[in-house]
Amino acid sequence: MKIAFYAPFKPLGHGTPSGDLVIAGGIVEFLERRGHDVTVQGRVRARWITHRPWLWPGLIRDFVRSVRSLAASPPDLWLTYHAYYKAPDLLGPWVCRLLGIRYVIFQGIYSTKRRRRLKTLPGFLLNRASLVRADHVITNKLEDLDNLKRLLPEHRLSHIPPGIYPGEFRRNEREGAALRGQWGAGPVPVILTAAMFRNDVKSRGLTWLIQCCARLARTDVPFLLVIAGSGPMEKKLRALAERCIPGRYRFVGRIERKEMYRFYSAGDLFAFPGIRESLGMVFLEAQSCSLPVVAFDNGGIPEVVDNGKTGLLVPMFRESAFVNALARLIRDKGLRSGMGKEASAYIRQRHDLDRNYLHLEAILRKVALNG
Repeated sequence: MKIAFYAPFKPLGHGTPSGDLVIAGGIVEFLERRGHDVTVQGRVRARWITHRPWLWPGLIRDFVRSVRSLAASPPDLWLTYHAYYKAPDLLGPWVCRLLGIRYVIFQGIYSTKRRRRLKTLPGFLLNRASLVRADHVITNKLEDLDNLKRLLPEHRLSHIPPGIYPGEFRRNEREGAALRGQWGAGPVPVILTAAMFRNDVKSRGLTWLIQCCARLARTDVPFLLVIAGSGPMEKKLRALAERCIPGRYRFVGRIERKEMYRFYSAGDLFAFPGIRESLGMVFLEAQSCSLPVVAFDNGGIPEVVDNGKTGLLVPMFRESAFVNALARLIRDKGLRSGMGKEASAYIRQRHDLDRNYLHLEAILRKVALNG
C-alpha cells in the first residue's frame, strides 16, 4: 500500500525524545519493513495550534504541499497518529476530502470534558470533526476505546495494545555487570528509573521517587538509585538526591534509546510513579529486560504492567505503599527474579509490535480496499 503518514502532535524528526515519537516511528518502521510505501506529511507541530495563530501559515503550506504531492500519485490511505484536543488533525480530513483518499486515525482520543472550558473547546470541536470524518479510528488504550464508543459505531473502531520490539530490549548480564562496576554498585540491589527532567509530572515523579527512597534508607534497606535522563530540572533533582539519599544515587545522563537495554540490564527493579501516565514506554522496555516494576496504579500503566505478576502497582501518592513495594522487591530476591521472568514473557506475549501491528496492517488493508 501507499500510505501518507501524519503526526500533528509531534512530527517525526522532532528534537525532543518522547513516547509519542517512539510509537510514531515504530508504526512507520513496521509498515516500511512490510514493504509499504510510507510518505511523511506535515512539518508543523500542531500542539495548541488553535491558540497559536503564528503557526497557521506553516500549516497552510503543509496543506498545499501535501495536496500537490499526493494529487500526482494518490496514496491508498492517509494515516494520522495521535489526534486529540491539544493537537487536532487539521490536515488529514481536508486533504482526504479534496483528493478522495481513505482516512484512518491511530490513537484518536475523545474527551467530552474538554468542551466545558473555553480554552479547550476549539480543539475539542476540531478533533471531534476529524474523528467523525475518519473511515476508521484505532486506539492503544482501553479507556480511550470506551470514550470513542460514545461517538462512533463499533465497526469503525479497533483496539491494538501498545508495545515495543522486544528484540531491541533483551537483558545482557555481561554488559549490565560492566555498568554496575562503573556505578560502584557491588552486590547492592539497584533501583533504576528514567525520565526527561522537564518541569512537569516527569520531574514531579522523580522527586516523589527520591523522597520515597529517603524513607526507604531510614529502614536500613540496601539500595542504589540510578537515574537516567536530562533536562532543565537536573540541578534541583541532584540537590534533592544529595540532601535525601547522599551516597545512594547516581545520575547517568541521557541514554540513547538503542542503548537503553544496557541500562536496564544493570538493574534489579525499575521504579517510576508515572503520574497521569498515558502509557509509559519505559515500563514496557524495563519489563522486556526482565525487570519488575513499581509504579502508580493510574492512567495507562495497568494496561502495560500486570499488577502482582510483572510488577507492583500502588494507589497514587500513597507513600507507605510505594516504599513497601520497593522494600518487598529488594528484600525478596526470589520474588524479584520471578516477576522479572514473568515480565519478559508478558511483553513478548502481549506487547510485541511485530505481532500487534499485523492487526494494524490488516485494518489498513481493509479500509483501503473496502472503506
